[in-house]
Amino acid sequence: MGDLTEYIAGLPKAELHVHHVGSASPKIVAELASRYEGTTTVPADETKLAEYFTFTDFRHFIELYLNVVDLIRDPQDIYTLTYEVAGELHRQAVRYAELTCTPYSSMKRGIQGAAYCEAIEQARSDARRDWGIELRWCFDIPGESGIYAAEQTLQVALDQRPDGLISFGLGGPEIGVPRPQFKPFFDVARAEGLRSVPHAGETTGAQTVWDAIEALGAERIGHGIRSIEDPKLVDYLADNQIPLEVCPTSNIRTRAVATLAEHPLAALVAAGVPISINSDDPPMFGTTLCREYAVAAELLELNTVGVTELARAGVRHSFLAEEGRQALLAEIDAYEINWYAEGRDPRH
Repeated sequence: MGDLTEYIAGLPKAELHVHHVGSASPKIVAELASRYEGTTTVPADETKLAEYFTFTDFRHFIELYLNVVDLIRDPQDIYTLTYEVAGELHRQAVRYAELTCTPYSSMKRGIQGAAYCEAIEQARSDARRDWGIELRWCFDIPGESGIYAAEQTLQVALDQRPDGLISFGLGGPEIGVPRPQFKPFFDVARAEGLRSVPHAGETTGAQTVWDAIEALGAERIGHGIRSIEDPKLVDYLADNQIPLEVCPTSNIRTRAVATLAEHPLAALVAAGVPISINSDDPPMFGTTLCREYAVAAELLELNTVGVTELARAGVRHSFLAEEGRQALLAEIDAYEINWYAEGRDPRH
């Protein structure tokens, strides 16, 4: 695995399913917790965060996630978080990332939508200048907050329309949050040119994925791993080339899947379902995108040739403009050629 780990580390990549606040590093979380000490249960000690982020189930994960969200209290916090997340992605050779942002969570804590968008856009610009990484935004509805949150999310998306905004999503718990109730909001977002990327089929069954497709016009599915339970759905995803954004370690850490050995990634790929590999909430799950590529390589029995195809798939399934997509694919090709030119064995 040594050569493969090194190869993955330098391989140019796209990240399509990573949450804005969920990407806060232990350093950032500890600094924020220290700043707001006395008003949060989040530890201000980096060494204690790994224990804090041990989840008993998905509901417990959401509870602790929202505790971290509560640490983002002003536009400077938002800027710092966004810029530092971009830096961490850059250090993993990520050239393009679509961050799932939840402006409603900040707006209900008193940050105006305009200030929120200004902060993320400034960080996007500075990250491009400093590291050459391209960031785009998916504004998602926190499903547990219901219709009002959907209204507010759509309003800020359309009123502010930050330059990096490309898609509209739906996150949070799936249980007790039917997808079809959000159809009117997705209809408007799609009519305004935003792409549809709701979460579905992570902790609930295949019907939730059907609902995301039929009611919300999903072009990609966040997670979607429970699709494997419905052969007709698997065929539909394969025939219509609707990609799943798969995050293996996340599924284990939230107990959506019991063990890696039981993860349906290999079965989905074997059935022809398009997938991309992603990190979700990496520091909270003790992972990175590079680590997720290594996990996928193990599950799919891939060598360097195979993980290069994973990187290409991430680019092809992205919403990056065609010129940028071709440039990133060319960079991946060049990386692969140079690796083998050094006498490396492509079977490793």
